[in-house]
Amino acid sequence: MNKTKIGTNEFISIMAILMSLVALTIDAMLPALSHIGTSLQVENPNDAQLIISTIFFGMALGLMLYGPISDSYGRKKAIYIGVGIFVIGDLISLFSNSLNEMLAGRLLQGFGAASCRVVTLAMIRDKFEGPKMAKVMSLIMVFFIMVPALAPSVGQAILLVANWHAIFLFILFVGVSSVLWLHFRQPETLAIENRLPFSFSVILSGIKETLSNSLTRIYILTAGIMFGSFIGYLSTAQQMLQIQYELGNTFSIYFGCLALAIGFSSFVNSRLVMKFQMEALCLVALMAITVSSALFFLYAQSHSGHPSLAALLSYIGVTFFCFGILFGNFNTLAIQPLGHIAGIATSVISSVQTLISVVIGGIIGQYYDGTVLPLVFGFLVCGGTSLLCMFYAQRQGK
Repeated sequence: MNKTKIGTNEFISIMAILMSLVALTIDAMLPALSHIGTSLQVENPNDAQLIISTIFFGMALGLMLYGPISDSYGRKKAIYIGVGIFVIGDLISLFSNSLNEMLAGRLLQGFGAASCRVVTLAMIRDKFEGPKMAKVMSLIMVFFIMVPALAPSVGQAILLVANWHAIFLFILFVGVSSVLWLHFRQPETLAIENRLPFSFSVILSGIKETLSNSLTRIYILTAGIMFGSFIGYLSTAQQMLQIQYELGNTFSIYFGCLALAIGFSSFVNSRLVMKFQMEALCLVALMAITVSSALFFLYAQSHSGHPSLAALLSYIGVTFFCFGILFGNFNTLAIQPLGHIAGIATSVISSVQTLISVVIGGIIGQYYDGTVLPLVFGFLVCGGTSLLCMFYAQRQGK
């Protein structure tokens, strides 16, 4: 075991860059979707959206495994396995000559990157607890929020001097560099005597217990539905903003500013949850999304699906602010009754949520017709459905 001692700031930096690998892999590719579609001779422009949504499908498959693997064989080995798979997927996408090859690579990228999402949280918990852990997570989230805001600009900058293949090379460099940094600088955080035998029966038992809790099921469904509408946005953002609204190279700037709305909302939510119940905050946020989406849908229809850019950005900004409140609170509410099996429960919740969201996001994306109407309608339906789920959850909790 590596006995090197590193400071808290360096540990935070390593965890942050590993956790951000998924966001970088998704958002840096957004400006290049039309370029990739042309290069791979994709006939239906909406099919290029699968380059984004396939990542989430791969993640959903991988999230269930890496937690138990890290409990049995060590945190670092689990990340080595995951990033190794991620690198293979990146290389397949880099050298792909068809959309199917590209999607196979992206599936593996998502499956591998899932390790960074799950195992880093376990490593943080190994080293810290209580207020200290909360402080470390807050500092990591500051970095994590900046990646979706800046990654499209990085992808756009690369496209100014090279083709889309160079973006995959950049992502490959970041992935390999981060795992080398982990290997040489960060000691293993899980002592050998604390490791557990790997057992599929333990995993199945955890899945069964997690999904048998009625409140957890409702919040998994609700979170999956709302995150699905967000994946629908990610899938159509490039077509909608860069092409429909002719933003060109400035697309990444607008996308980044909208992403910051979620980060700001997450910060506000950290204050609000100390004063108000999470359920109440979620209800208000869902009502705001549903009402604003209904009104904006009518407004967009009156403009033939092409409202002004300022109006669209204002609407999405409000919606994303509400998302920032929902995402953290939904996961907390889902895991709340399952503290005794928090590790496997987190994997199950994340995996099922992601599977639900991939399906919903894919449907919304495939209905894109050159107007904002499918996306706004998707937000409306998802918001309204989630609101009904919340009301049902409150009745169940009484």
